[in-house]
Amino acid sequence: MKIVVGGASSVGKSIVGYLSLGNNDIVVVDENSAKLDEIAKEYDVQPVLGSISHPDIQESIGMKNMDMLIAVTDSDEINMIACQVAYTLFNVPRKIARVDSQYFLNPLWNTLYNEKSLPIDLVITPDVEIGKFITSLYNLPGSSAVFPFLKNKINVFAFRLRDTDIPFIKFSLNHINQKLKDSNAKIVLIMRGNRRIIPNNEEVYLQRNDLIYVSCYSDKNTEIMRLFGVDHNPYEKTVIFGANTISYYLASQIEKDENAANCCIIEDDAVKAAKMAEKLNNTAVISGEMMSDVILQDAGFARADVSIAVTDKDKDNLLISLLAAKNKETQALSLVNSKDYNQLAFNSRNNVIIDRSVITISAILHYLRKARINEAYSVGRGVGEFWEIRLGEDSVNLGKSIKELKIPEDSSVMLIARNDTLIYDLDKQRLEPNDKILLFVAPSDIRDIERIFYL
Repeated sequence: MKIVVGGASSVGKSIVGYLSLGNNDIVVVDENSAKLDEIAKEYDVQPVLGSISHPDIQESIGMKNMDMLIAVTDSDEINMIACQVAYTLFNVPRKIARVDSQYFLNPLWNTLYNEKSLPIDLVITPDVEIGKFITSLYNLPGSSAVFPFLKNKINVFAFRLRDTDIPFIKFSLNHINQKLKDSNAKIVLIMRGNRRIIPNNEEVYLQRNDLIYVSCYSDKNTEIMRLFGVDHNPYEKTVIFGANTISYYLASQIEKDENAANCCIIEDDAVKAAKMAEKLNNTAVISGEMMSDVILQDAGFARADVSIAVTDKDKDNLLISLLAAKNKETQALSLVNSKDYNQLAFNSRNNVIIDRSVITISAILHYLRKARINEAYSVGRGVGEFWEIRLGEDSVNLGKSIKELKIPEDSSVMLIARNDTLIYDLDKQRLEPNDKILLFVAPSDIRDIERIFYL
C-alpha cells in the first residue's frame, strides 16, 4: 500500500513505526528537517520537507498515485486542509486526519466530515485514544491490555503471571481451556518473551512471566484473573506524571471513580500545571521537578497504588517506572514511543509498557485492512492483530467449516459469536450469516487472511 504520513512528531513517528513492519511504501512530510532526519534514520521511508497541506508538495510526492493519506501534524487545520486538497485535486481514496480540538469534535458538527464538506473518512484523536486505553487498565487492576469487541459485550484482555506459585502451572493449556469453558472463557494467545504461542493440540504449560490473553464476557474479567492468582484491589491513590491531553483525560475519569481517594498530577512546566489545575476539580496538580524527592513526597508517590507516566519523554517515563518499582505494591504504567523499549516490561515486577504506536494504529487499523472488519487492534509491534469480522449475507464463506477457511497455522480463529452465544468448539461449526468471527492474525498472514475475508 502507498501511504503518505503528514507529520513526523511523536504521533506520526508511532504510525510510521508500525506501518514500516508491513509491505508499505511510506512517504513522510513535515516542515521540521530535524524530525524528518530522525525518522528517516530509523525507518525505510521517503522524507519530504514541506507542509502536507500545500498542493505543490502533494503533487511533488505523486499524491494522485497514493492509496491513503494520514494527516497527523500538530495542527488540526493543516490536517483537515491536507485531506481536502488530497480529495479535490488528487482523488485519494482514503483520508485520515488527526483532530485534537474539542471545538471540531463537538457532536453538533458531525455532518462536517463528508465529501460535500470536509472529505475526511476517519477522524482520530490519538491522545484521547491513549487515555481510553490507560483508563481500561486502571479499571482492571493487574491487566496489561484490554481490547473490547462486540460493542463491549466481550473482550480480550491480557495479564502477566508474575508469581512463582501460579495456579494451573501443572496443567496443559488444553486442560486449562477446558476448565475455562465453565466461565465462557478461553486463553487465545500467550506471549513468552518474543515468542507467540497459539493454542492448538500441542502440550503447552504455563510459565512465570507469561503474558496471557483471555477472551470472555466483559463482566468476567476479574473472576478469570483471580483464577490465575492475579488479584488486585481497586486503585485508591494515583500519581500521574505529565500535564497534557492524556493526563487530563485520565484524571477526569478518575474523578468519577468512587473508589479513588486521591489523584495527583506532577508537571515540570509551571504554566502547563496551572492550566491543568484550572480544568480539574478534585485532582491535585503539583508544579516542580518530577524526580525531586520533595515533590515525590508531596505527591505521596511512595504510597501510590498506581503510577502513570505519560510525559513526552520516553526516558523520563521509564525512569519513573523504575522508581515506582521500589514500591512493591505500586503498579507502574509507562507510555513509550520507541520500539527499543518494548521488552523493558520484563525488568520490573509491576511495570506495564504502553507503546503509543500500538494504540494509535489500532484507531485506524480497520481502514488499512481489506476485510469486513468491525473492530481491529494491534497486539504489539511484530506480534500480530486481533480482528472482529462480520459475515454478511453475501459472504463466500457461508456454510464453510473453520478448517475449510484454511487459516494459516501462525494465526487462529479464537471464537465465533452467534447471537448472544460464544462458540469455542469450532471443529463442527458451519459459518452462518451475521456470525462474528474473532481472529488472531500474525503479521506474516495479514495478506492471506485478507484474501479469505475479502470484502
